[in-house]
Amino acid sequence: MKIPKRLQPLLDDGLIDEVVMQLMSGKEAQVFVVRCGDELRCAKVFKEAKQRSFKQAAQYQEGRKERNSRRARAMSKKTKYGQREQEQAWLNAEVDALYRCDGAGVRVPKPYGFVDGVLLMEMICDEEGDVAPRLDDVALTPEVALRYHAKVIQDVVRMLCAGLIHGDLSEFNVLAASDGPVIIDLPQAVDAAGNNSAAAMLERDVNNMRDYFGRYAPSLLETHYGKEMWALYESGELHPDSRLTGHFEFDTKSADVAELMEVIDDVKEEEAERQARLRDDEDDNAY
Repeated sequence: MKIPKRLQPLLDDGLIDEVVMQLMSGKEAQVFVVRCGDELRCAKVFKEAKQRSFKQAAQYQEGRKERNSRRARAMSKKTKYGQREQEQAWLNAEVDALYRCDGAGVRVPKPYGFVDGVLLMEMICDEEGDVAPRLDDVALTPEVALRYHAKVIQDVVRMLCAGLIHGDLSEFNVLAASDGPVIIDLPQAVDAAGNNSAAAMLERDVNNMRDYFGRYAPSLLETHYGKEMWALYESGELHPDSRLTGHFEFDTKSADVAELMEVIDDVKEEEAERQARLRDDEDDNAY
């Protein structure tokens, strides 16, 4: 096939030996099957920001730290330099998330390097040695659904213990590999401790998986792993090998409306007094 322009430098430098075929083209990147020596791998070629269609970037980026103060100022001012740095920071965040997940024991494609906007990583295969399908493209038995769900939940726990939340986990971002489910696509990975939407995103990820696997194993539809997981995380009791139950005790106590109204009235009264003091100070200054 014709060599994509972005992959030519990797061929020239000997990082890859052959571009075999294009595997897919998505909103964030194109993925190619490449040969490195005797091994087939994937090369994920990230699209430039103006070509991407991913939305709500600000919500996902909340909590990500930029150590270089000059870069941080430029990024906040949206200068051309800042936009380039923002783009690089976004790409680095996915690559960093992939390495962190791999290091934490989460089943993701093993990363092999990141060069000029191209991520080299493991090619995930099914039992026949073909490219593994997404979960959305397979049918499962109840037994396999339960086993896959347990593995995904374990990986979500390990990811959370590493300080990350996938942020867009669904049957479209998990592959059915020969060794079980493999989580992919991490451009929107969320900082668990620094993002105000972290709990909601975690619960959405977990519930997406519950609803998918629940099609084949309906008993999963009554579980609440997301809330259980976050409660343990907030209390500092979540560990990579924590055994979850899927049960969560919801707070069923009725709100004390009278007490709440008293608090609101107190706040209003304090604000009225503050405003009155400001007016008095303005009158004094006028004289």
